[in-house]
Amino acid sequence: MKLRLLPIAAMALLLSGCGLGTKKTYEKHVQFPPGTTFEEKLDMAAHLVPTAEQLEWQQMELTAFLHFGINTFTGREWGSGKEDPALFNPTNLDAEQWVKVLKDSGFKMAILTAKHHDGFCLWPTKTTDHAVTSSPWKEGKGDVVRELKEACDKYGLRFGVYLSPWDRNADCYGSDEYNDFFVEQLTELLTQYGDVYEVWFDGACGEGPNGKRQVYDWERILSTIRELQPNAVTAIMGDDVRWVGNESGLGRPTEWSATALVPSSYTRADSVNAALGIESTGKDLGSREVLAKADELFWYPSEVDVSIRPGWFYHESQDDQVKSVSHLVDIYFKSVGYNSVLLLNIPPDRNGLIHQSDAARLYEFSNYIKTHLSNNLVSNATLHHTVEPGESIHFRLEQPSTLNTLMIQEDIAQGQRIEEFTIEAKVNEEWIEIAQGTTVGYKRLIRLPEELTTEELRLTVNASRAKAHITQLGAYYCPPAESATTMRIVNEVESSKWQVISPTRESKALIDGDISTDLQGELNEELIVDLGEVTEFTGFVYTPSHLELNHIFKYNFAISADGKEWTELKANEEFSNIRNNPVTQAIKFEESVRARYVRLTPLESSNFTKNYSIAELGLLIN
Repeated sequence: MKLRLLPIAAMALLLSGCGLGTKKTYEKHVQFPPGTTFEEKLDMAAHLVPTAEQLEWQQMELTAFLHFGINTFTGREWGSGKEDPALFNPTNLDAEQWVKVLKDSGFKMAILTAKHHDGFCLWPTKTTDHAVTSSPWKEGKGDVVRELKEACDKYGLRFGVYLSPWDRNADCYGSDEYNDFFVEQLTELLTQYGDVYEVWFDGACGEGPNGKRQVYDWERILSTIRELQPNAVTAIMGDDVRWVGNESGLGRPTEWSATALVPSSYTRADSVNAALGIESTGKDLGSREVLAKADELFWYPSEVDVSIRPGWFYHESQDDQVKSVSHLVDIYFKSVGYNSVLLLNIPPDRNGLIHQSDAARLYEFSNYIKTHLSNNLVSNATLHHTVEPGESIHFRLEQPSTLNTLMIQEDIAQGQRIEEFTIEAKVNEEWIEIAQGTTVGYKRLIRLPEELTTEELRLTVNASRAKAHITQLGAYYCPPAESATTMRIVNEVESSKWQVISPTRESKALIDGDISTDLQGELNEELIVDLGEVTEFTGFVYTPSHLELNHIFKYNFAISADGKEWTELKANEEFSNIRNNPVTQAIKFEESVRARYVRLTPLESSNFTKNYSIAELGLLIN
């Protein structure tokens, strides 16, 4: 037998301090030494493991976002930063109600929007007057952050904070001074409220009050967190948890936690990721093809964020648009069941409570998960199995049972290793393939196309990076969940007399009431509709196309009595967050108006092209 010698640097990395030949693990990050072969990379990748904090975070499975702030009272998704703090005045804020609803629904952590892009702070900060201290709520003596933290501590829920780096209110935004300002806000949040378990940053970087953009000092920001809250995981712009790449609740069928994607807060991120041809929204972040080109890997697991409503902040008009149980279950299977953690947003209302529509749906969702995914039909399901690539393990059911759902779990404390698997069932004394997939990781859920009855299952690990460690196989019967959905607002006005005046080309799709069709054109093109008669209405509705990604971001909206003289009601306004969350936008006016003609002018698209798309233009009367 011929022995192959490893390069000295690689050999050193593969030996632990406990004794020759014991495989070393690499916590959170591994750098491949020069000369490392592909086989050595695979072996090192197999021994990349999460930190204790990352492992504990993954095991939570369900975490909650609480979008609450000045936008709750203005009806906007992104505030301008010019709002009067006096608008913030919840009549019956009860953070314990929030936490009890979440706790009873199976959530393990609540993350509060301590500050959104508008710069309004939900705690009494020393950095700005644009905060609860300037509001009438509790005569300026309230602290939403403290009330939520105390409620979390009381009921055993973990607590996290979201602090928007973008601040549309801070005059110093766009300067070095703002980094001091931001770190001071962060320090307040991390030193005044006890343990914080997740600090969440998005990469928002728009213009501030002076029209400038900010260069964030992420190295300083992350080092501040590590110093003040060493047990916290940092998400999205942090280097512990990454964004899945959308806000629709959809993970990847192939989801590597051991990934070559460099966290975007690192200065080398853009150049390295571009050279590898990967980005956060890509489908492949850790395959063998990517690994072959990579010089390093990160344990950088995926978080899937989505709102229970169309918007992220509470809007009364969306009370009947809370996602159905079926939709939430589908999200659960495609997030937690795809080796991710689900961060579900539940926005408190203007009273300061989780609305009854949201609470009821959460209970229904939780009851479904508890009822149908806790009754494992497999005997000895949690026995630990170590499996070589190509090997199979057999699982017996307690008795012949009907099932339609499967679950596999790896011991990710020893790394993520499975690359391809097959599951078979013994039916009428013959083995038939019923499922196949790629990665497993912490948890993989598989819904079968049809139910079957069996007493024995066989899992084959077709491909793996070293030996795979299987901790559990599950088999369940999950009946169809309640799939009733509420109607999306498209138009509240009778439109049979409407005519599109501009554009003059075929443009019926603009007002046909069918969101599956769309109109496309170039920016600054005027979309003019003749309503047929003078009509009173209170706002308008923009439904983005589901076919195209060039949604309207900035726009003007005007009305006219004769189609010649126009009154601009909305100038250079924006459909906030439309790029990441392309849902129907209902824009209310301050008061009702009367007009025969309406005009929508697209000014800027969400994907920065010269084109726009729109599925429907409608009006509001309620």
